[in-house]
Amino acid sequence: MRMGNLLGVIDLPGVPQSVSLAREYVRRKLGDDHPALDDVTLLVSEVVTNAVVHSDSRNGGRVTLALADCYDVVHVDVVDAGGDTVPHVRGDLFAEGGRGLMLVETLSHRWDVYEDAAGRTVWFQVRYERKGNDGCLSCLSGRDPV
Repeated sequence: MRMGNLLGVIDLPGVPQSVSLAREYVRRKLGDDHPALDDVTLLVSEVVTNAVVHSDSRNGGRVTLALADCYDVVHVDVVDAGGDTVPHVRGDLFAEGGRGLMLVETLSHRWDVYEDAAGRTVWFQVRYERKGNDGCLSCLSGRDPV
């Protein structure tokens, strides 16, 4: 099994201002020249927005963002307090909202949602090609997060 590089974990308050903090965190951890930076930043923005708008984290809770660079995949977990509804892809391209998970489905290599006692986790992976051989280890290829 090839291992990844955990870049970091950050706890954010369940408020709209945390979306910009999450984007900045991704940019700082991946670096401006990372090939997956734009896609990962966009998807983190969408998933954290969903967490602070739709989950129980919006009621004084927290949203946790974990970021790992896994050689040819960036893996992201966004954990919130859960809620009454399960996140799902909406198919209406012309709706005023609800396209966040459609973007996740389109741009990510893999993604899913799971719930446990800690809350709800939306995770996704964005594939990219490395330039050259930088010696980085790679991630849990083909396995879902535990």
